Amino acid sequence: MVRAEHQYRQSTSGGLRLGKRIGALLIVSCTAVTAFGQRSAAPTEADLTGYWVSVVTEDWRWRMVAPAKGDYQSVPISEAGRIAADKWDPARDEAAGEQCRSYGAPAIMRIPGRLHITWQDDNTLKAETDAGQQTRLFHFGELKPVSHVASWQGDSLASWQLPRGTTDSPSKYGNLKIVTTHLRPGYLRKNGIPYSADTRLTEYWEVNKEPNGDQWLVVSTVVHDPTFLFQDWITSLHFKKEPNGAKWDPQPCSARW
Repeated sequence: MVRAEHQYRQSTSGGLRLGKRIGALLIVSCTAVTAFGQRSAAPTEADLTGYWVSVVTEDWRWRMVAPAKGDYQSVPISEAGRIAADKWDPARDEAAGEQCRSYGAPAIMRIPGRLHITWQDDNTLKAETDAGQQTRLFHFGELKPVSHVASWQGDSLASWQLPRGTTDSPSKYGNLKIVTTHLRPGYLRKNGIPYSADTRLTEYWEVNKEPNGDQWLVVSTVVHDPTFLFQDWITSLHFKKEPNGAKWDPQPCSARW
């Protein structure tokens, strides 16, 4: 455990601090102009619905290029996580029908690709991914899981948060907070870095509209896993809104890159 923490801090402290600083600046800059809301109240400029493409501005090395087995840099992996990751075998996952292990909620947003966001009903926001053909459902109000079986996308409870510097109702304008639990164990990366069934994923989604009309979705994530991480893993992801679904290209899960 001590060795893992030391290696993590030695190899990633500078990059992680920089990433967190950039993420924090982006969040602060977006907060002043962000206006989220439920479907009936959301202003057009802050509408989450539509097609979004990921723009990889962080962790390019591990998101755009297949990480080698044993490459755990930038992830605060515990000794137990390292032992589990060292046993990663994609052929075994494929044989067991577990090729979607790296497409669960704690990992899916980091896979380069596109999102399609719609309202399933007045209280459920749906986010589909072309990578792995996954569907995430964000429930507003009281969460009522449809199944007691853990799943790749888990159970997600969403709420609108009041942006700093505003006095309006958070149910009308705010930042979207999503907490996901009841997850099926999977991988944080394609090279077998694990997350356990005890993982809790917290996300903050914010939309920023630029003067030229471009819209950006910033997703800040906190992965809490007391089993395979020795501290929370905090990252920031960026998506740009597209005019339509012309480039939407759903692909099935793959255990390999």
